[in-house]
Amino acid sequence: MLAPFAVTMRFPFLPIADYEAHRAAVDAAIQRVLTSGHYILGPEVGGFEKEFAAATGAAHCIGVGNGTDALHLALRALGVGAGDTVVTVSHTAVATVSAIELCGATPLLVDIDPRTFTIDPEKLDATLQRHPGCKAAILVHLYGHPVAPECVEIARRHGLKVLEDCAQAHGAAFGGRTVGTWGDLAAFSFYPTKNLGAIGDGGAVLTGDAELAASVRRLHQYGWEERYISKVQGLNSRLDELQAAILRVKLPALADGNARRRELARRYTAGMGETACEAPRVADGATHVFHQYVVRSARRDALLAELQQRRIPAAIHYPQAVHQQSAYLGRVQAGVGGLGETERAAAQVLSLPLHPHLTDAAVDEVLAALRELR
Repeated sequence: MLAPFAVTMRFPFLPIADYEAHRAAVDAAIQRVLTSGHYILGPEVGGFEKEFAAATGAAHCIGVGNGTDALHLALRALGVGAGDTVVTVSHTAVATVSAIELCGATPLLVDIDPRTFTIDPEKLDATLQRHPGCKAAILVHLYGHPVAPECVEIARRHGLKVLEDCAQAHGAAFGGRTVGTWGDLAAFSFYPTKNLGAIGDGGAVLTGDAELAASVRRLHQYGWEERYISKVQGLNSRLDELQAAILRVKLPALADGNARRRELARRYTAGMGETACEAPRVADGATHVFHQYVVRSARRDALLAELQQRRIPAAIHYPQAVHQQSAYLGRVQAGVGGLGETERAAAQVLSLPLHPHLTDAAVDEVLAALRELR
């Protein structure tokens, strides 16, 4: 793995480049918090919650400690617990599945559509027919590409609650409808490399349901409804006031940042035919926000090694699907049809450098290297 500071000139490290782009405003926001005396659940968190809800089109937003907690708390609010089964995918960050197990529930993993890397609607439907009684589905909008909206309807038809995993999809949409507003609840991460990133950990839960919002708000602070009195068993997962202030600075730039990601993605895709890689596909009606620009190649490992030799910070998201990792190997169940497409993706995917502070020349350098390595 390349050290981030080794590539700052040709391929700027996103968190640093993002800070530099907003340095004056971020520094002022930090100073404002430090001098305010409000360090936990103060006006910055409240302000960000209102602004992020408005930007996404949700009625309620609750800031939490990180994206994993957002998933865990959302599942808890939906009543998921021991003995329940939650359907999701194996081609995802492990947090998606670990959040299910944190609730004491059992994950049931469905294969992906090889074109979009998101859950396959037909296999989801077939799995739910064979496994009646599942409690909820976590639909993962992966790499910035939204899940097919029909998956929400499939889940609801089978009586499941729907939780969107939007950790990689800030601002993504399908048919003009922004993700985070499709299901019962939605979980976001603000890890520093996300499309909307803090300078540290952070997360949020969105919902249109006032009762679910109140439940999450109780759960994220010890189960309190009044101070020091726990109504339910909760935990401590609060969005930090400093991180909220920083996110408020960056939120207005999200749409332009996503537009720049799409512009760079188009540049990559236009040149991908001359390489040994298959460009990512975008479903009709989808607004992809390209958290990652993920190609496929049968020569993935060799290409990665060569690109890293040239100091090009390519990476693999993810080298093993969740069910292939030692913590889960042999103890999680696959849905109807198995996980063949998931396993093929794990062996072929390669993430090329892409973020709003990358230059056109940097993309051209990557494409030139890939053409040479063909």
